[in-house]
Amino acid sequence: MAKAADNPLIGFYRDGAEDDEGRTLAEILAWPDERLEAVHDFIQWMFPLPERSGANPAAPVLDRETIEAFHATAEMRGRLRQAFERMLRFYGLRRNGYEVERAENFRERAGNWLHPMNHNHLRLTRMLRSLRLLGLEAESAALFRALEGIDREFPGRITERTQEFWRDTQERP
Repeated sequence: MAKAADNPLIGFYRDGAEDDEGRTLAEILAWPDERLEAVHDFIQWMFPLPERSGANPAAPVLDRETIEAFHATAEMRGRLRQAFERMLRFYGLRRNGYEVERAENFRERAGNWLHPMNHNHLRLTRMLRSLRLLGLEAESAALFRALEGIDREFPGRITERTQEFWRDTQERP
C-alpha cells in the first residue's frame, strides 16, 4: 500500500497527515458548526472525488489506488464514517443503525442549508458520491433516502436539478 508521502489522501485518512492547509482530519472533525459553514476548502479532503474541485483545485483527487485503499482498510472507512457522522450533525441529522434520520436540532440546523441554491447542496452531492466510491454505499443510500424525505416534507427548498444530481450519485460510480 502507498505511503502517506506518496498519496496525500491515504496519509490524511490512514496516518493522520495534514491537508494542504496544515489541518488533520481529527482537527476538522472537532470544529464547531460555524467553522464548518465558514470554511470552504476542507470538504474536498473529507469527501474526495475523482474530479478536480473548482472550489479547491489544490485538493487531491481520487485515483484507483486510493479507492482500493479505502476498500481494503477498515480503519480508513471508519474514519470516513466519522467524517460522515460529523457532517450529519452539521445538517441536523444523525445515523440510526442503517438509516439517517432527523436529529432534535434539525429545524435549527436546516435553517442554514434547506433553501434553494445553497452551497451545502453541493457538499451533500459530494458526500453522497464519495461515500459510494470509497466503500460506504449503505451510508450514501441512507443519506439519500433521508434527503428524499426532507424534500417531500419541504417542497421547493431543494431544486429539481439538485435532486437529479443526488439521484445520479446513487446510480453511477
